[in-house]
Amino acid sequence: MDPDHDGSSSDGMEMETMPGYMELVTRAYSVMFSALRDCEVCGLELSRRTLLDHAYITWTEIFMFFMCAVMWTKVRKGLTVYIFEPFGQWCCIQPKDVSKMPESAWKLVFYTMSWSYSTYLLFFTSYSFFQNPPSVFYDWKSGMSVPTDITIAYLIQGSFYGHSIYATIYMDAWRKDSLVMVVHHFITLALITFSYAFRYHNIGILVLFLHDINDIQLEFTKINVYFKTRGGKEYLINDVLSNMGAISFSITWFWFRLYWFPLKVLWASCVTSIQSVPHIPFYFFFNILLFALLLMNIYWFLFIVLFVVKALTGQMTEVNDVREYEDEDLKEKKDTNDQMSTEGKHVQNGISKKKHL
Repeated sequence: MDPDHDGSSSDGMEMETMPGYMELVTRAYSVMFSALRDCEVCGLELSRRTLLDHAYITWTEIFMFFMCAVMWTKVRKGLTVYIFEPFGQWCCIQPKDVSKMPESAWKLVFYTMSWSYSTYLLFFTSYSFFQNPPSVFYDWKSGMSVPTDITIAYLIQGSFYGHSIYATIYMDAWRKDSLVMVVHHFITLALITFSYAFRYHNIGILVLFLHDINDIQLEFTKINVYFKTRGGKEYLINDVLSNMGAISFSITWFWFRLYWFPLKVLWASCVTSIQSVPHIPFYFFFNILLFALLLMNIYWFLFIVLFVVKALTGQMTEVNDVREYEDEDLKEKKDTNDQMSTEGKHVQNGISKKKHL
């Protein structure tokens, strides 16, 4: 690790203008098709050699990843039991929200911290990745040193997504998009791990910055929804804050994930990367993962559009998370499971009686 800021920008490099959607599509198709046509020895053997020649990650870093992932799980459980749940009960929020509020509170705390740190790196240091995205690949070298400040960001984010895979399955409330969320966490963890190992850490910081802000707004909005009704009374301030949070969340989701992300990150990874570093390792692998991330962002944006349509047509009188199952749905699922369990017991009893006869 190198405390100096490697790869922030190269002297003499001009700031490149951001492309439009059509230019991104046409240039990305042209460059990727040309790269695929020129790759005469592509296959598993080349991938294996590239992995051995260019991936740099130590056992110490792997150990730190697992330690921090376990730490996040323990910290979340501690905050939930000793702070979040008691605070929710003290504020007399609705019983059905007492169990859901700690999840949002924990994510709000983490994403605020992580996004603030990535904002500091991109706007208060010498890095120019946001202003000039192609600079993420200037001076790239296989096995180059990773600056300490970026290494810290990668350790925090990578271990958190390792924790999040476990948390989504075993700790979080199950939602309509939970399976997609698990896939998202695996793809994000793969991007973080491989981008660090192949020293694509500069573009990784940009990806994290463009995604974390929406999680802050989402959890802020949900917390205000939970605190809108306290002790049987409606509080206008939380209603106003939840509405403001929902509006800003919808706008920034499109602006950060569907505008800046493709036109800054995908442009740099698909088009300018291969110009700066001919025969860049795992070019197709990383771009496929980034495009998968974009598709999931579009998928979740459909939930946002559904929310806006319901709000504008009067089908929704208050801010709610449209991904969550309604109480009636949960009751129906519970009744179905109970019925299946009862029928199963009857079948087992019938089989048992036949055996005795």
